[in-house]
Amino acid sequence: MPFTRDIAATYAGPGKVMRRLRRGGHREDRALAILMGACVILFIARWPALARQAYETGEELSMLLGTTLMATVILLPLLFYALAFFAHWVARALRGKGSAFDARLALFWSLLASSPLLLLNGLVAGFIGPGIELTLVGTAWLAVFVWFWLAGMVALYRRAGHDG
Repeated sequence: MPFTRDIAATYAGPGKVMRRLRRGGHREDRALAILMGACVILFIARWPALARQAYETGEELSMLLGTTLMATVILLPLLFYALAFFAHWVARALRGKGSAFDARLALFWSLLASSPLLLLNGLVAGFIGPGIELTLVGTAWLAVFVWFWLAGMVALYRRAGHDG
């Protein structure tokens, strides 16, 4: 199933999609591709806000884009790997049966699946700017992201017949 259909299906049942993705096996290349895709979308979502900032402050847009690219596509993936490892430790402490790969997959997929709201957040930040609208969309993204992540962790760490 293409990622776009999986993203739409995640909004209806994140645990079901997460289990289906996991049945694809322990594919670290796929997990990394999901993470990098999410980080690229995060970078793209920042463009309208950066354009607004450059217009309002007179800063060079290319400099803002360059630093954001460095942060979102090079540094942020390292942070997400560390966060996934920490989540794995917490889940294991709570007697979860999943692997560190399961924690990575749950976190990375949650980022990618919540990306439509990230893109909306970027548009609101760029066209409307700071205000209640941006706060509401940002809160909605955070709530959906956390829902997907927790549902994915529960689906993968509570499943019977753990397969590596």
